[in-house]
Formats: sequence, structure tokens, C-alpha cells
Amino acid sequence: MTSPSPTSSLGPEQQALSDALRAEHAAVYAYGLIAAFSNPARIGDVSASAAAHRARRDATIDALTAAGVRAPGADSGYTMPFPVVDPISAIQLAAAVEADTAVAWRSVIERAESEPTRQAAVDALTETALRAANWRAILGTAPPTVPFPGEPSD
Repeated sequence: MTSPSPTSSLGPEQQALSDALRAEHAAVYAYGLIAAFSNPARIGDVSASAAAHRARRDATIDALTAAGVRAPGADSGYTMPFPVVDPISAIQLAAAVEADTAVAWRSVIERAESEPTRQAAVDALTETALRAANWRAILGTAPPTVPFPGEPSD
């Protein structure tokens, strides 16, 4: 759901933050689609998740700006990993979005050079892992949690 990141001269921490920001931009976009197809009974959870991603996106932009790094903007559109056509596929996309953002934030943890960046990334990974578990529980996935959130899948 994210665009390939261009090669740059950023340090590892700044590059990881830029990549996480790209994942957050994609998540915000995807939650618009999720909201359009979700069961109306789930709109509270969808809205809360979208708001959390917008807040994390904004905080990441602020962190990059404070570090003197130009924050990448959102793409004009994103390709979803599968068609979203009903409430089930909408929740499946929500779970996929959370898995994607978990990978990005885990990468920030691994590359963080400062304690504030590391702590922000741990918080972001924790939040996305909790949202992912919620969506997987709604889908009936057992168990709804994964042992190592953010571990890239093969």
C-alpha cells in the first residue's frame, strides 16, 4: 500500500521515520476506503483507527521537520492489496493496514538513534499491534495476536 521510497542521503533514523510516514499516509488513505465499505456498527472503531493514524502521521511530520528533514507528502493514490467490496474485505484491509504500519514502526525501533524516536516508535508499534489484534478478532482469526508484531512476512 505504500510507494517505493527513493534513495536518499538521510541517516538510518530519518530514513526509517520517512518510511513510517509513508506507511501512515497510506493508512490514512486506506481507512477512507475501509470506512466506505464497513458495517455501520464498526464505524466507531474505524473512525478511531483513522484518527490514530492521522495523529501519528502529524507527529511524524513534526519529528522530521524538527530534525531538519523534509517530510514526504502523501501520494495522490495507493493500490490496495486486494479489492475491497464489502464489510469483510474492509476489515481484512484494516488488519493489513495495521500489519504494514507495524513493519514500518518496527524498522524505526531498529534504526532509532535517539531515545525520543525509539519511544515514539515503540508507542506506535504497540498501538498498531492492538488495533491489528482487534481487527483480527473481529474476523475470527485465532489467535488474534502475533508473537512479534511488525516482523516482515515472507
